[in-house]
Amino acid sequence: MQLKRHSSKDSIDYSIYPLMKLHLTQAAGSHLITGYGDDWVEVNHHRHEHSLIVLPGYINPDWAIESFDHLQAAHFQELLALKPELILLGTGNKHRFLHPSISRDLITAGISVECMTTEAACRTYNILMAESRQVAAALIV
Repeated sequence: MQLKRHSSKDSIDYSIYPLMKLHLTQAAGSHLITGYGDDWVEVNHHRHEHSLIVLPGYINPDWAIESFDHLQAAHFQELLALKPELILLGTGNKHRFLHPSISRDLITAGISVECMTTEAACRTYNILMAESRQVAAALIV
């Protein structure tokens, strides 16, 4: 959260703006999540305002999903082909869970799926990526 002070001669108002900037040592050739907010995610200091998929060596900045309610198994075919060991599904501002039929193909292929808010997925992705894990973040923005 960022606090901003607005003052006039009659009053002082404070506004709080949600903002998170993440700073890690830059790993050459890897995609790091460097910031996020309610309707954006920043990867390697480049702001994205649409849902996206991020792996250490791959990014799809135009993941074709509008909202969690529209998720189908077909939305994960790209990730299935990339074969990460773990997918962090950022479900937006609210923590929600996938119906098992949506993640069935991933589980059958040995790919774990963890659902969490998009903010939590951003933080967790950076930690696991820094540990050299083959992690994917599928982030609904």
